[in-house]
Amino acid sequence: MKCFSIDLDGTLLNSQHEISHENLSVLHELKKQGHEVILNTGRAFPDVIKIKAVEELQVPIFCVNGAVLYSDKRELMYEATIDEKTFKEIFAAVNALDVGILVYTNQGGFPSTLPPLHKLSWNEIEEMFRQFDYDSIFKLENVKIYKLIGLVNHDETEKIDRVKEALSERSDLSIASSFPNNIEITSSEAHKGKAILRYQKMKQLTFEEIYAFGDGGNDIAQFEIATTSVAMGNAPKEVKEKADFVTKTNDENGFAYAVKELLKAVSV
Repeated sequence: MKCFSIDLDGTLLNSQHEISHENLSVLHELKKQGHEVILNTGRAFPDVIKIKAVEELQVPIFCVNGAVLYSDKRELMYEATIDEKTFKEIFAAVNALDVGILVYTNQGGFPSTLPPLHKLSWNEIEEMFRQFDYDSIFKLENVKIYKLIGLVNHDETEKIDRVKEALSERSDLSIASSFPNNIEITSSEAHKGKAILRYQKMKQLTFEEIYAFGDGGNDIAQFEIATTSVAMGNAPKEVKEKADFVTKTNDENGFAYAVKELLKAVSV
């Protein structure tokens, strides 16, 4: 059995945030051939399952950079959380550097998750950050923190570098960026690569080969454990340099193209 671990935004999804017919056909063909197909994303679960094409895919979904694992039956298999004390330490460090903060929890994203913000101006996003009461998160019953995202405007990415430096000594955290203007902070147990290995062990599977597809800094984690890693043509240089192969862009069906090139036996 081969495993195909596939990022969503910038990889399987095109610029319209859709899975193309060609990419979807390849996914179905891989499943038909008996391979394990996994969606491995930084998105929260509700933001994944609202994608229309995902509704018809019975595949495992690894969310929040491997912090939350769901089976192909949509059953929760695993959670890696950040405790309140650690959260407050991270929040203080990120907030002090004038970086906006999104908090992903088992009860939703506060003040939002990332995908809905694509429709807003930066002024609207800043106002959202200013108005939100972050203390209210811990007033929620049985709340669990999965991830913090530090977010800045596209012309202020140097602030992200400062956050990375400020948190660089924290061995209890996993730190990556899915886009140049963000930083994603999770438990050290939340990691796209660790998630694949954890799933394999939990399901008592043996993957002869692991193919990982991605375009962001958070995908390097799955590249590190993959037999074969594939970066998208739209990925930044530092991600491409970590991959075994570079395929076409997400708007050119780069995922489908790569699968066909790597596995000539796949016919669509």
